[in-house]
Amino acid sequence: MKKIIKQSEPRSLVEHRSQANANYDNYPDKDKLRESLLKEQGYICCYCMSRIKLDEMKIEHWQPQTKYISRQLDYRNLLGACMGKQGARPQKQHCDTRKGDSEITINPIEGDKNCENLIRYRPDGEIYSIDTSINRDLNETLNLNLEFLKKNRKAALDVVLDQLRKKFPNTTWTTNIRQKVINDLSDKDANGYYSEYCQIAIWYLKYKL
Repeated sequence: MKKIIKQSEPRSLVEHRSQANANYDNYPDKDKLRESLLKEQGYICCYCMSRIKLDEMKIEHWQPQTKYISRQLDYRNLLGACMGKQGARPQKQHCDTRKGDSEITINPIEGDKNCENLIRYRPDGEIYSIDTSINRDLNETLNLNLEFLKKNRKAALDVVLDQLRKKFPNTTWTTNIRQKVINDLSDKDANGYYSEYCQIAIWYLKYKL
């Protein structure tokens, strides 16, 4: 999970919110909202970090709109999520599709508790936390340790490590070398994209090497 730094909200959302009887369901410009969420998140899912795009994503309410009516149009409560195997059996679903109206502790939006500091990874791609509540969020509510997600995270880590081995085959990866890769992974590319599952490699280079 990568920290999301919220940007300016779409003007259409601001204008809609000022109208009488405004709610999320009657907001007419959801594509503009999706575009805004995609750009600030670098086109990766707010939870699993898989690639998302305009016609293959969901608008997620971190605090469920069914329980927090006052936040249904609050931009800081809105995130871009993948489809999460929508239509599959519940045990195969993940991210917002699995979460539904459940509440979670972990929040990818920047704040007093940076989600990146609360989550750890194992070399096989498993995601976990030493915080019991967050670990439950990851494993049960968001179902982020599905086998294919673990494999995808491991593959993303292996790509970065393989590139380092090829570039520096006969040297130790110094702090400066690792930091350069961390900085590259932490920044969006020229097209505004983060690498899929980028945070596993960032964490591994920071804490395991």
